[in-house]
Amino acid sequence: MIVVLTGGTGGAKFVDGLREVVAPEELTLIVNTGDDLLWWGLYVSPDLDSITYVLAGLLSKERGWGVKGDTFFCLQAMGHLGQPIWFQVGDRDLAVHLLRSRLLAEGKTLSETTAQIAARLGVNARILPMSDSRVETRIGTPIGELSFEEYFVQRWYQDPVQSVRFAGAAEAEPAPGVVDAIMLTDSVLLAPSNPITSIGPILAVPAIRQALRDTKALVAAVSPIVGGAPVAGPAGVLMESQGLPVSIAGVAQAYRDFLDLLVVDLRDESAAEHLRTLGVRVQCTNTIMRTAEDKAQLARAVVSFISKESAARAGGVKQQ
Repeated sequence: MIVVLTGGTGGAKFVDGLREVVAPEELTLIVNTGDDLLWWGLYVSPDLDSITYVLAGLLSKERGWGVKGDTFFCLQAMGHLGQPIWFQVGDRDLAVHLLRSRLLAEGKTLSETTAQIAARLGVNARILPMSDSRVETRIGTPIGELSFEEYFVQRWYQDPVQSVRFAGAAEAEPAPGVVDAIMLTDSVLLAPSNPITSIGPILAVPAIRQALRDTKALVAAVSPIVGGAPVAGPAGVLMESQGLPVSIAGVAQAYRDFLDLLVVDLRDESAAEHLRTLGVRVQCTNTIMRTAEDKAQLARAVVSFISKESAARAGGVKQQ
């Protein structure tokens, strides 16, 4: 089994490639829920939905979110009624939010709700929210604190970032199965997701980060930073706000207390060599995912790297 910590569009792309090279029954996805929000009174979980849609073959590859071929008649009608429409929910996407909200109102946990939705969409991989407790990513800006979706979607991440916090994370418990998955697997992968707001909320749940420190599994991460810049989105600004350099060294620093292997782009070969002199194990490959073959090729390369690393340290003890 391979366990993947994931969130955001980069994470969804990576999982899209991984499902082509690993049997879905062998995948467990631990997904960021720090972006979750109430929209029109419905509980929306953007990253859980994207991962579910990817594994069901339903994700819109043009947008990178939502359902392919979706329509937006409800969105238009809500706009005519004077309701906010900055968070664009399609009609088929809306059906999932309606079902999730009903199940939660009936007393189901987010984990139980996620499993039901995945099963109904024919997904065979195991999808786990990071926690059943509410954890909310909050971005401090000059105009005040914003939810992540307000910062990212409504305001197009144009506000200077003064702080990032994960409200509720310190008290949150991992969702059922999360810690066992990390402790019992052979390999844990951190997708090329934003280290601060896609992977960061997962790591902010104390027992999850501790499990990553304690597991004997090989823990590898794919860098979302290429050539000193994020592939997409505000990862650079957010990393700087946390005192991290916008580089593969910054990614390694974010994960330093549990990371065994960092996978970076070929353009970072010289930076990778410097990290190796500092004791960081680094492998290079093409990490830019423009096409379906790019995604699958990256997944194949990462699986090959972790297989070789695991074989090389077989019988050894994870270094703390």
